[in-house]
Amino acid sequence: MKKRLFYGFLCVLAVSMLLSAAVCADTGPKPSVHIRFENMPDALCYGTLLSKTDSTGPSSAWDGVSEYYDHEYGEEGRSIWQAFVNYEDADGFYFLQQWWECSETQPLDWTYYPPQTFKILLYYPESGAFAVSDICQRYAFDSYFSVDAATMRASVLNADGTKQFNLTAETDYDYARALLSLVCRIAITILIELAVALPFGLRQKKLLPLIAGINVITQIILNLALEAIGFRQGYYAFVAYYILFELLVFALEAFLYSRLFFKKGAAVSKRRAVAYAFAANACSFAGGLVISNLIPGIF
Repeated sequence: MKKRLFYGFLCVLAVSMLLSAAVCADTGPKPSVHIRFENMPDALCYGTLLSKTDSTGPSSAWDGVSEYYDHEYGEEGRSIWQAFVNYEDADGFYFLQQWWECSETQPLDWTYYPPQTFKILLYYPESGAFAVSDICQRYAFDSYFSVDAATMRASVLNADGTKQFNLTAETDYDYARALLSLVCRIAITILIELAVALPFGLRQKKLLPLIAGINVITQIILNLALEAIGFRQGYYAFVAYYILFELLVFALEAFLYSRLFFKKGAAVSKRRAVAYAFAANACSFAGGLVISNLIPGIF
């Protein structure tokens, strides 16, 4: 028995190492920054993130020599690019030659290697004015911010006489949705595992509350851990650790069921208890994958 547990532990450790390596691969999703705008004026606006460092991923500051490359705005974007290049930030932050048209319906989404420490910079080509935020930090794998243009205030005149405004950026992570998702995942898992208990003959009144109680504890711990991992490391890490943690939950529940079913006086063999733990966790895992495709917001 001890050898089996030891070899099982080695298998789980090996899977963990393989999954961790996969998460680090460049094929997976990258951290992102999403800026949502409110009360934007009707004037045409372009936005970028100024970076504390002069490069991040494939994006870098202009070297002063290279020609303007073919951005999605083509040659018409040269004047926009030049305006951002010429902008001199008070704290020495860099323009990394990435920008987007911004409005209330067009958020600024930097989804591939955004800067870790940055400022939000908006440019209004019709007036030549700029608006810049204070220093911001990515706080999660997918960091969300909101900017209310109604709070913009004039700060200084640029050398060419155009105005520069100050912006206020607020974190905009939907914690209520994350909590609802957490509760739904826990509830769905418990319902699935209680349903699986019926074909195994675990219908006794004394067993179903025990199964529910054990699942409440294990699922709260599991889902809190997964929520923290997803928040910091993203979806691929969430899935990888989901597989690993499900194996650990199965082992824990199999151990508890094989001990506690017997103490409750139920005529349930250890083999049947372990088989139920495996089937229940396999069904809840598969059910979670199916539901995540049907209702992506829950997972």
